[in-house]
Amino acid sequence: MYKSFSMNLAGRTLTVDIGRVAKQANGAAFMHYGDTTLLCTATASDKPREGIDFFPLSVEYEEKMYAVGKIPGGFNKREGKASEHAILTSRVIDRPMRPLFPKDYRNDVTLNNMVMAVDPECNPEVVAMIGSSIATCISDIPFDGPCAATQIGMVNGEFVVNPSLAQKEISDLQLTVASTREKVIMIEAGANEIPEDKMIEAIFKAHEVNQEIIVFIDTIVAECGKEKHAYESCAVPEELFAAIKEIVTPEEMEEAVFTDEKQVREENIRQITEKLEEAFAENEEWLAVLGEAVYQYQKKTVRKMILKDHKRPDGRAITQIRPLAAETDIVPRVHGSAMFTRGQTQICTITTLAPLSEAQRLDGLDEFEVSKRYMHHYNFPSYSVGETKPSRGPGRREIGHGALAERALVPVIPGVEEFPYAIRTVSETFESNGSTSQASICASTMSLMAAGVPIKKPVAGISCGLVTGETDDDYLVLTDIQGLEDFFGDMDFKVAGTHDGITAIQMDIKIHGLTRQIIEEAIARTKEAREYILTEVMEKCIAEPRKTVSKYAPKIVQIQIDPEKIGDVVGQRGKTINAIIDETGVKIDIDDSGAVSVCGTDQQMMDKAIEYIKTITTDFEEGQIFTGKVISIKEFGAFLEFAPGKEGMVHISKIAKERINKVEDVLSLGDVVKVVCLGKDKMGRISFSMKDVPEEA
Repeated sequence: MYKSFSMNLAGRTLTVDIGRVAKQANGAAFMHYGDTTLLCTATASDKPREGIDFFPLSVEYEEKMYAVGKIPGGFNKREGKASEHAILTSRVIDRPMRPLFPKDYRNDVTLNNMVMAVDPECNPEVVAMIGSSIATCISDIPFDGPCAATQIGMVNGEFVVNPSLAQKEISDLQLTVASTREKVIMIEAGANEIPEDKMIEAIFKAHEVNQEIIVFIDTIVAECGKEKHAYESCAVPEELFAAIKEIVTPEEMEEAVFTDEKQVREENIRQITEKLEEAFAENEEWLAVLGEAVYQYQKKTVRKMILKDHKRPDGRAITQIRPLAAETDIVPRVHGSAMFTRGQTQICTITTLAPLSEAQRLDGLDEFEVSKRYMHHYNFPSYSVGETKPSRGPGRREIGHGALAERALVPVIPGVEEFPYAIRTVSETFESNGSTSQASICASTMSLMAAGVPIKKPVAGISCGLVTGETDDDYLVLTDIQGLEDFFGDMDFKVAGTHDGITAIQMDIKIHGLTRQIIEEAIARTKEAREYILTEVMEKCIAEPRKTVSKYAPKIVQIQIDPEKIGDVVGQRGKTINAIIDETGVKIDIDDSGAVSVCGTDQQMMDKAIEYIKTITTDFEEGQIFTGKVISIKEFGAFLEFAPGKEGMVHISKIAKERINKVEDVLSLGDVVKVVCLGKDKMGRISFSMKDVPEEA
């Protein structure tokens, strides 16, 4: 018999079945929220993985297409590699869970979340996050949980807890917050310029809901929890630390890390490590963990310098931003380009414009999200950090950073009506030393403006860090963290937004949560920095979007036709529209509402295509003037084509003012002539006259 536990969560029932399925996993929770169903499992290896200095945790979020009654697209007709959405969800589960495992734990752990059914009212992401926490808490895997997660939306100015897919579509806020018993441990947000105080209110509303979930998880653990297994600790022996400090004094280590040049610091650490390897050449046990010991020593040194001495490794003040630079048009011939530099972090973003048909099609579980018109891609090559390794395409980190920048910019991208283009920005990391994702937001904003995209407002991003002491009150928030401060610090709090509000947040921490005081201070600090970057750097480089797109970008003109006339424009089996495309060389997109986008580089040809479409969709009323081409001559008159698939007739009596015996005396095949519409004849055919065309026409 299995055990079942239920709670009311945001007006819907959350049910957890324990011991019903997947009993061989270390921990398994069969989750039901409404009709949304997931299997969440936690498994760990028996022994630690050898030769590693990190915790090998992998989180999977598997989207099964049967969950929404679909057969996967493509030739194979089965689920392939994870979608971007699945990868991003895996990252959001990973980030609050990882800090709660022991730091010296080296056993492989896999958290698997399989989406088996989706109820549009109940978002599976939330269920996966709660399910991962439950599966790990009830397992024998060492874990300092529970943690819980809640999503908050904002519809018509009101907060909505765990919004449905339909509500998410119209929400001004998409916020995910994970919490431990006392503190917030992870924040992920996309927002439509939400003010700072409103965002803080939303974060702590989610935190309150999380406390209810944690109480619920506690009841499950009390009844079904296994005893946590012992593990082989990979902690560095204290006597090794003592021996290292005798050879390399704390003052020497401070001097080694106190530089703003990443390469110089790395060389200093390399020399220190070499010196220690010589000293401990006889002690194999110590040599095996020496790398970790030097890392810990660096970490303690940097944290002490910051927290106690208020000294940052590069000598900056606590609230000081690194030197900033911005420029546009760094790359010729592309549709738009800009480069943003912050210290040793440098990003170049290229903008490409294309017809709407180039928008990305999405094959996922969200019925409301089927295509994406604005795409942001982020690349992080090894040379940006002075390393060498082959490129294997974007990893999870690149996908995550790209999505964060995209989320930050979506609220300011103009609507299709105003700007009928598909838009792609690509951020190339030239140099990296902390917070490249936020630099890519700044570079992308300027690149979009340089490309002539009429964005509503510029967006900038900045990151804050944190170093904590022994108590909640002993901490220091750092503005604009470099790589070392991120590496050895406790937090990476990224906030992007306009002058008027926040558009994206991503918070990662390595400790067991943040107090409200820290969150408020970090948000206030990022606001100051964001305002400075926008006003003093970005807007001085490019103040507003250019009025026209680049001469190398395709030109798009949009017209509206009667939706009932779409079939006339397309023609039988696409014959009419293809004839227009073949003749003019343009691209034509038509949506169901009758919005027609004509895209091309030759304005004359675009005008011709538009004229054809307008002619095809006209009702041919009496008195209208048209230009047509003679395609057929009969005894009684001539047939004219005004646009592909659109024909009419001029009777012989209507060709010339004087009487003519034969049509051929005046007209030849291929002649282009002006005519006036006379309306329809008795047989319902449209008839025209050449002789009655007004002189001024």
